[in-house]
Amino acid sequence: MRLVVTFLACFLAAPLFANDGNTVLLADLADHAMQQSQITLPGGKPFHLKATVAEKDSPDSDYKAKVEEYWVSPTKWRRTISSPDFSQTLVTNGESVFEEDTGDYYPVWLNHFITAIFEPLPILEQLRQAGVRASKRDLAAGETSCADLPMRVDRWVLCFTGKKALLSSIFTKGYAAEFKDFKAFGDKQVSRLIENTPEPGTIIDARIDELTELKQPNETLFVVEHGTQPKDRIKSVYVAQDTFMKLAITGTEIAWPPQGGGPTTGGCAVYVGADRAGNVRESWPEGCDSTGIQTALRDIVKTWKLRPPVSNGAPVQVEALLGFTFHTVVHDNPLPLLTDAEIRQLATNTVEPNFLKGPQAVPAGTEVTVQISVDETGKLTGITNTREVPDALFQAAYAAITQWHFRPYMKDQKPQYIHANVTFHVPKPIE
Repeated sequence: MRLVVTFLACFLAAPLFANDGNTVLLADLADHAMQQSQITLPGGKPFHLKATVAEKDSPDSDYKAKVEEYWVSPTKWRRTISSPDFSQTLVTNGESVFEEDTGDYYPVWLNHFITAIFEPLPILEQLRQAGVRASKRDLAAGETSCADLPMRVDRWVLCFTGKKALLSSIFTKGYAAEFKDFKAFGDKQVSRLIENTPEPGTIIDARIDELTELKQPNETLFVVEHGTQPKDRIKSVYVAQDTFMKLAITGTEIAWPPQGGGPTTGGCAVYVGADRAGNVRESWPEGCDSTGIQTALRDIVKTWKLRPPVSNGAPVQVEALLGFTFHTVVHDNPLPLLTDAEIRQLATNTVEPNFLKGPQAVPAGTEVTVQISVDETGKLTGITNTREVPDALFQAAYAAITQWHFRPYMKDQKPQYIHANVTFHVPKPIE
């Protein structure tokens, strides 16, 4: 699930940084950010929270949920989640846990929003093990700074903002969130708006509608008369690609379909979620050298069937980041490739990127071209870095284009799927 990050300043974190007083352990920076903003840490103020999750500008979308939590401590809390296809009541009281679920699958997209609200940085321990260091220069100026960590099989991007270096966004395998609208709650600054763009054209946000101190908790809310056994709870486990593929009981060879244009070979990745029966229920884009291949790959992996996954003797859901090398051909009737001027004529809403500022800014006038795909309904379906522009520039362009809207492209009085090149130019700094 791709995160849209508006990069204002960016630095590379790597073990090479010297301990010269101008760097800080990234894990320490991340831990500090959580101490400033995470409301579920030990010793935190008891609270009552209500949140609404919904797809932006799409009231009829199934990407929606209501969340409510009464929290006293990390070992005493009650949470309810209600969405069209899945609902859950979860009560933790010491060692006792009660869980009641409606629906047989806890969607990845929803689970990750719950994580973003209550445990915004689930990779903190991995950061400690990585031991990387990051520059403090931009943070000292109160600007937004991002640490970009290319790991063995994926990337981590963490951004911090303001004098307090609050976590403003995170992108790692499958899990992504952008934190906005920080407001005080006790001695913490808590994000009241959390956003994610899991696929081009789909923006989902979680709004904290209510966050108040729970001064006199109603103890009946936390009573667990009959605990729920682990085997009867819904748990999701991340597995490596090799493990996921070994679970497959259907064929996993991919017959790459001919494409209407673009590269004929390259890399493509998806993030998938499978239920406890082994059915792949979700497939989200994680970057691809061809938007057409990305769509085909997402559809293909959703047809796969796994052996029912088991962990510690209990059935579990599984999530995995799957990466492939594709080889295809361009068919005889390639899709139209529109120019920047032509696609802008179809656009009903456009947003310009926020490019890098400060000492790492690129020269004014620098051209940034990316390729997009738009389906027959006018929906944006993909954004590809075909010109191999620097990553920070591509991310800025990506963040802007995901907010564009289009009319369908018509050919012979019929709507048609298209590709198009979109070009931006880095503006001159404001004097």
